[in-house]
Amino acid sequence: MDQPLFTDHFINVNNINLHYIDYENDNPPILLMHGLTANAHAFDGLVANCLTTHFRVISPDLRGRGQSDHPAFQYSMEDHALDIIGLLDHLNIDKVTLAGHSFGGLLGFYIASSYPGRVDKLIIMDAAAEMNPNAMEMLSYTFSRFNTLYPSWDDYISHVKRAPYNTFWDDAMLSYYQADVKIDPDGTVKTRSNLTDIIEISYGVANISWPYYIERITQPTLLINALDDYTMGEPLLPEEKAMETVEMMKNAHYVAVDGNHQTMLYGRDAKQIVKAIDKFTSVAKS
Repeated sequence: MDQPLFTDHFINVNNINLHYIDYENDNPPILLMHGLTANAHAFDGLVANCLTTHFRVISPDLRGRGQSDHPAFQYSMEDHALDIIGLLDHLNIDKVTLAGHSFGGLLGFYIASSYPGRVDKLIIMDAAAEMNPNAMEMLSYTFSRFNTLYPSWDDYISHVKRAPYNTFWDDAMLSYYQADVKIDPDGTVKTRSNLTDIIEISYGVANISWPYYIERITQPTLLINALDDYTMGEPLLPEEKAMETVEMMKNAHYVAVDGNHQTMLYGRDAKQIVKAIDKFTSVAKS
C-alpha cells in the first residue's frame, strides 16, 4: 500500500514546541496517540495507512522522541491530555476519533472521560501494562530480555522496519529511538535520554484509578487485544483483564486477535486489526 502524503508541523502548546504530522484531507479527523515504543509506532503506521481514505489522520509527538522540546516521561497524564486539547484547538477540531496503543490507549481513556465533548470514538490496543502496579518489574523484564531477542541493534532495526503498514519507522525516527535504548557490544542494554524517568512515570500511571475514568466513557470504543501473553519481552493485556475493561464500558466493541505484537504489528495478523478497525469506524455511531 502506498504511504499517504503528510506534512510536518510545529506549534507552541502549553509553553512547549510540539511536533505533529498531518495527513491532510477533508475527511473526519482521527488522532493517533502512540506509546513511545516501536510497537506503538507500528500501530500508528498501520492505522494511518488503513484509515487515510476515511479520515484526516493526525499524529502528535506526545513530547516523546522525535523533535519535541521535552521527553514524554517527564510529564503527567494531565499534561499530555492538555497537549491534545491544545492541538485540537489549534486545528479548530471540535470532535475527534482517538486511536492509541499502550500508553496512548490509556491516554485515550483519560481524555474521553475528562473531555467527553471532544471525543467521537476510541480505538484502543493493548492499553494494559501501565495499569499494573508491578510496572517496574515488567519494564525491567522487558529490558533484561532485549538483547536475547535482538542480538544486535541492526537486527532490531530490521525487525521494526518490516511492519507491513510501516509509516513512521524511517531511518530518522529510528535514530531518535537509538538515543533512548542502546545495546553495547557485550549485550548490555542501557537506557538513556527520554527513558530515564520511565519507571517513575509508569508507577504514577499504574496508581491512577482507571475504573473511575473507564466507567464514565460513553463513546463507542473498540478494544483490540492480543491473546498471546508475551512478545518482545512486553507483557500484554490478559484476556480476563481486557474483559473487565469491556464490562466497565457502556458501548464497547471487543476484538481478540489470535496473535501477539510480533504477528499483529509486523506479520500476518495485521490484517485482522485493519479489518476490525475498518468495520468499527464504518458502523459504530456516537
